[in-house]
Amino acid sequence: MTETKIKKNYKDTVFRMIFKEKEHLLSLYNAVNGTHHTNVEDLEITTLENAIYMTYKNDISFVFDFELTLFEHQSTLNPNMPLRDLIYVTENLQGRVDKEKLYSSILIKLPTPRFIVFYNGTTPQPERQVLKLSDAYQKSLEYPELELTVTVLNINYGKNIKLMEACKLLKEYAQYVEKVRGYAKNMSISEAVEKAVNYCIKHDILREFLMKHRAEAIGMSIYEFDEEAYIKGEREIAYTIAKEESIQAIVSDYIEDDFSKEIILEKLQKIFKLDAKQAESYFVKYSVK
Repeated sequence: MTETKIKKNYKDTVFRMIFKEKEHLLSLYNAVNGTHHTNVEDLEITTLENAIYMTYKNDISFVFDFELTLFEHQSTLNPNMPLRDLIYVTENLQGRVDKEKLYSSILIKLPTPRFIVFYNGTTPQPERQVLKLSDAYQKSLEYPELELTVTVLNINYGKNIKLMEACKLLKEYAQYVEKVRGYAKNMSISEAVEKAVNYCIKHDILREFLMKHRAEAIGMSIYEFDEEAYIKGEREIAYTIAKEESIQAIVSDYIEDDFSKEIILEKLQKIFKLDAKQAESYFVKYSVK
């Protein structure tokens, strides 16, 4: 039996810190939905601070206008978000429903669940895409009886311009992230974050937030971007290992099947986009029995 480990300590993020304020959250909600609500007092935050399946406090859930909305920010797109959100929303709704009424003949009314991911990673993604729980099903059905969809919005600077114009804070957050990444190309993460914060304050980008929460914003950003760089590095290492193993397998199999050296070199160049010298090097490396 697999033991579920509960993480008690979470790392906050700049995105969540900005938008956990009700006024800011409502402005983001309005931008996503094309609405103009101003009744902030009707917005009920329902974020589960100790949710077992959430690694960090980068999610914000709330009830507003008869909808239970879950916003999540990610710099690495997670294809399992529909499943994660299913688990999360179930736990959330359990806290809103009187269990004894589940067996009542009266229909229990629920706020309509909605799931949005704000993506700003470095891997290219479309401006908008939809992830479906049914995509994970081992058996496809034309009309799956349990479905959950997650809308992913790309919030990198220059993407989803209409959305950005509708929410000034979101646009400024995107500008801030763009600055950090730009500076990080030529200096350490900590130096890049510090310089980006100074630039944004000077140029009235998240100015009020950064002046009020400067130390926290810098600390959280260094952590976030260090983690982003680490994940990217791990992926590159994994890709390199997988590539080496694939090349070795192809060379070995083709030699065993008595293919000529010329054909093997041609295959390596075509499949792995290698030049002649690289293909020759791999052939020599893996053709020795």
